[in-house]
Amino acid sequence: MKSPKLPAAAANDPVPDALCAALGRALRAARHPGADAPLQPLPDTGLAHRHVRLAGTGLLARLPLNSQLDLPAADNLRHQAACFDRAAPSGHTPRLHAVLPPSDPLPRGGLLVEEIVGRPARLPGDLDAIAQALAALHRQPRPPQPAPLAAPADPLADLAAEIDRQAVHLDAAGLDPAARRDIDALNAAWRRRLAGAARPPVALIAFDAHPGNYVIRPDGRAVLVDLEKCRYGPPGLDLAHATLLTSTTWDLASRATLDAAAVAAFYAAWARHAGAAPAAAARPWHADLRRAMALWSLTWCAKWRALSPRPPRADGENWSADDRPDALVAHVRERVDHYLSPAVVRAIAAEIEALEAQAWTA
Repeated sequence: MKSPKLPAAAANDPVPDALCAALGRALRAARHPGADAPLQPLPDTGLAHRHVRLAGTGLLARLPLNSQLDLPAADNLRHQAACFDRAAPSGHTPRLHAVLPPSDPLPRGGLLVEEIVGRPARLPGDLDAIAQALAALHRQPRPPQPAPLAAPADPLADLAAEIDRQAVHLDAAGLDPAARRDIDALNAAWRRRLAGAARPPVALIAFDAHPGNYVIRPDGRAVLVDLEKCRYGPPGLDLAHATLLTSTTWDLASRATLDAAAVAAFYAAWARHAGAAPAAAARPWHADLRRAMALWSLTWCAKWRALSPRPPRADGENWSADDRPDALVAHVRERVDHYLSPAVVRAIAAEIEALEAQAWTA
C-alpha cells in the first residue's frame, strides 16, 4: 500500500533538511541539470518513499525508504524505472527522466520523475477518470522479455503464494476470532476458484491502484503517480484495489466510502473504456479477484502490525515504525486496526457477496 498523504510533517521528522542535502550531493555527482534547483521536500511523507520537488524543473525526486518487493537498492530502482517506462505510453502516468544510482549520499538511490500538477481524487465523482486511466494501462502490450517486472506463468498461483507469505503474520497480529473466521472464509472461497483450471486474461497492472495514488489534472485526466509494484496479472486486481474499503478510506485526501452502486458503476465504466472483448473476458473473475485483493490487503495489514515494531533495515523491505514520522505511524496504525476489526472484515466479505449476486451475474 502507498502511505496516506498527511497534512503536515510530524514534529519528530528532522529528515527533510538532511535529505535535501544528500539529494543535492547526488545530483551534483550525476551532473544533472537540476542540481542547482531549489529543493523543496514535500509534506506527504510515507512508508515507501519521500518526495522532493526540484523547483522550476517540473521534476520530483522519488527517494525510496523501502522496497515493497524486498529488492536490493539497485534492483529496486531498476524495477521502478521499468514500471514507469512500461506504463508511460498509456498517457496516464508520470514520465521518468533519470535514475540516481545508490550512492553514499543516497544509499537507496532515487528516480527523477515528472511532477503532475493537480488535485487529489474525489470519490465517487472521479471514478470514471480512474477507470479510464486503468483501462489505458491495461492496454499496454507485454514485451517479449517482461523482466524485471513479474510475469509468472500462473499469476493466480503466484498471488496465492504472496498472500500466504503475508498470512503467516495473522497469528502475531492478534486478530479477534470473528475477524479471523471471516478472513479464513474469504481465503477458502478464493482457493476454491484457484483450484480450477480456468484463468483470467493478463495485462500490465499497477497492483497499487487505490484512489490516493492518483492526481487529477485540471482537464479531468487521472494520472496514476505510484508505479512501484507494476506486474503482469489480471486487470480485475486493479479494479478491486481501486474500490475496496481498505483502499478508498486509506488516504486522507481522497477518503470516501463507496456504496455497491458506485462500485458496480466503476466496473461498468472500466468495461466501456477497456472494450467489449476485454470486458467480457474479465467479468467472470471480478468477484474472485476482489476476494483475492481483499485478502492481500488484510494480510498486508496483519504483516504491518507484526513487523512495524522491528528495527529499521537499511536495504530491501523495511516496515519499521522507528524511522517514520509519528503522525504517519499513528494514521497507519489506526487504519490497520480499523480494517482488521470484525465489523469491517465482515462488511468487506458481505459487499463482495452482494456484488457477486447482483452486479456480475446479470
